[in-house]
Amino acid sequence: MEIKINGQLADITVEQEKTIADILSGLYTLLDGSGQYINKIAVDGNAVNSSSVDEVLSMEIEKVKVLEVDTVPVAVVTALSLEYLLEDINEFEKISFEERTKFFNDWKERSYVNFIFGQMPEFYSFFANAFSQGSISLETLRSITEEWRREVKDPAAEGVNIKPILEDVCARLTDLPLDIQTGKDARAAQTIQIFTGIGEKILRIIRQLNIQGYLPETADGEKSFVQITEEFGNVLKELLDAYQRNDTVLVGDLAEYEVTTRLMELYNIIKSCHEQAAVQGKEKK
Repeated sequence: MEIKINGQLADITVEQEKTIADILSGLYTLLDGSGQYINKIAVDGNAVNSSSVDEVLSMEIEKVKVLEVDTVPVAVVTALSLEYLLEDINEFEKISFEERTKFFNDWKERSYVNFIFGQMPEFYSFFANAFSQGSISLETLRSITEEWRREVKDPAAEGVNIKPILEDVCARLTDLPLDIQTGKDARAAQTIQIFTGIGEKILRIIRQLNIQGYLPETADGEKSFVQITEEFGNVLKELLDAYQRNDTVLVGDLAEYEVTTRLMELYNIIKSCHEQAAVQGKEKK
C-alpha cells in the first residue's frame, strides 16, 4: 500500500499495522508536534466522509492500494474553530432558555468542537460551563475566546503587547513578601492572581510560537523551549505553594531571583520572534 501525504509519497514502512485505523494512528503520532493536522483522507481515490469513516477505519490495509492524507497547519484549524465558537456564543445568546439544553447537546457533536476538545481541553471546559448554565458568563466567554484567537493568529504580536502588564506584575512580585508581612492580603492575592494569569498566557503564546514553527530547537544551544517552559511551570507552582503556606522568605527568594527573571526570559523569546517576523515581512515586500 502506498501512503501519500499532501500528494507526496511518504517514506513509511508498514510493519505491525493491519487496518487503516492503525496507519492513521501512527500518522497522528508522527504529525504530533509538527504543527500539522490531518484535514482530509482518501482511500483509492475516494474521499472519506462522516458516513463512511467507520467502514474505512476497519478496512484491512491489504485491500487498499493508496491512502492519501492532506494536512493543514494546526494554527489555521484552531483560528477557524475559534471563529466558529464566537458565532456559537452569538447563537446561544439569542435562543430561549428552554432551547439551550438541546443546543448544548448538539453543539458537543460539532467537528470543530471535538477538535478544540482534543487540542485545548481547558478552553473547551469554559464553553461547556457557559453552555450548561454554569458560572461563566457569555460576556466573559467571548472575551476569553477573542484573546485566545489573537494568540493563535499572531502570537508574537500578542506577546509583545503584554509588556506593560508584565513589568507591573514583576514590580508587584518584588513587593509580595512585604505585602504578606504587613497584612495587605487583598493586594497580595491580587498579585498572585495577575501573575498566574500572565504566566499561563506566556506559556500559551510560547506553545503557539513552537507549533507555528517560529522557535529554533533550543533557546541557548543547550536547553529546549520545552525544558524552559517546564522549569517556569515548576517555579510558578513552587511560588503558589509557598504563598499558600505563608512562607514569606521563600516567596521573596522565588519572586526576586527566579520568577521575575524567568518571566522576562520568556518575554524576550517572544520579542525576538516578533522582531524576526517583522524582518521577514519587510523582506517579502
